[in-house]
Amino acid sequence: MLEKTTRINYLYDFYQSLLTPKQRSYMSLYYLDDFSLGEIAEEYEISRQAVFDNIKRTEAMLEEYEEKLLLFQKFQDRSKLYKEIRSLINEGQQSGQLNSLIDKLENLD
Repeated sequence: MLEKTTRINYLYDFYQSLLTPKQRSYMSLYYLDDFSLGEIAEEYEISRQAVFDNIKRTEAMLEEYEEKLLLFQKFQDRSKLYKEIRSLINEGQQSGQLNSLIDKLENLD
């Protein structure tokens, strides 16, 4: 569950500007502020089911955006390469390996 929450939080960070204000609000309350479905429903004076449906649809939209735009995947790839570069620098490895990793970073976008 924590892994899913972390993924949705990242997707939300990358794609929130593509969501409606209501979708942003529900997702922010549910995932960032840890509100329950009932608390959100009470806040907006709607049913828990309506909140649940909206959150599930929004999650699916975020996954679709990621499938098409790959912003989160590229972020993960870049983070991995940065970590490898730092490791090589700390180990004092040859510059050829560092240049290879830097080339990979440049070609991610």
